[in-house]
Amino acid sequence: MKVVICQGLPAGGSPSREKLIEHWKEMLKDCGDIKEVVYRSRFDQNKTDEIIEDADALVGAWFADDYFNRDFFERYPNLKYIATFAHGYGRIDKVAAKELGVTLTNTIYGDVTIAQFAMALLLDICHGIRIQDKHYKELVDKGISPGRGGVLVKTKQMELYGKTMGIIGLGSIGLWTARMAAGFGMKVIANSRSKKEGSEYDFIEQVSMDEVLERSDVISIHCPLTQDTKGLINKDSIAKMKDGVVLLNTARGPIIKEPDLMEALNSGKVYAAGLDVVENEPLKERCDLMNCNNAVITPHIAWLPEEARYRAVKVAAENLMNWVNNKPTSVIV
Repeated sequence: MKVVICQGLPAGGSPSREKLIEHWKEMLKDCGDIKEVVYRSRFDQNKTDEIIEDADALVGAWFADDYFNRDFFERYPNLKYIATFAHGYGRIDKVAAKELGVTLTNTIYGDVTIAQFAMALLLDICHGIRIQDKHYKELVDKGISPGRGGVLVKTKQMELYGKTMGIIGLGSIGLWTARMAAGFGMKVIANSRSKKEGSEYDFIEQVSMDEVLERSDVISIHCPLTQDTKGLINKDSIAKMKDGVVLLNTARGPIIKEPDLMEALNSGKVYAAGLDVVENEPLKERCDLMNCNNAVITPHIAWLPEEARYRAVKVAAENLMNWVNNKPTSVIV
């Protein structure tokens, strides 16, 4: 069996590609059915012939909408396993995949990681720590004591205790975000595609989407991007929100209609937005939201901590070996 792993290029602040490949080798060393492993760079939809060749399994693909269809599966008849390193997935030709015996899986590795980043965005909005740090140092350098001739704080300070966190999408990331919010003393309400059952959800009030919009002081988006959720946050849904709401998005950019959010940020309807994702990323030029001083925007980096990168390899390797042993896990199709 031949496996192609698209480990990608190094990203600042995370382990090197070489270290991750060494982790792969350690994880797969006892899997005798895998005879050859080829490590590629980033998956490129325009270079699939070069990347896949005659492989039986491909790990590290991007699951773009409608890309994995009957034509693709028939073009690579040896390929019977395709995995993404990500949590989500796009539209896949499930009928063709099943008919042709192709298994597709995702990699649930970063639920805690991404939830922590969502809370980091929120805490930055609440306290502006780096802004306060810079301001304090500048005052002291001028011989001015904050509060005694100098402005003590540069941004509004906000407390989370007693406020309501609204979660849109109560999967593994949404659940961890809910737990962290509850740890700050917030009341947590949530809406998901289906009601979640189990004692781990007992502290969360599961409500309608309208209730999440109307009751929340902070709304955090953790749902997948689908035809139903594209543009979910728009002029109409924003109008239902509380004045001064905080909006967080660590899911996918197109879930928010950016012109509508920009209008709400400029009017003050939305107090601030913390966004790790935007439309049309990766950006090649400044987007309009970047002109809003009350929008904190990062370049889709919630997944990058070192611990999460190693965990992604571990989970993806386990999924691959489970498939090899005819016990597939994390199956999408």
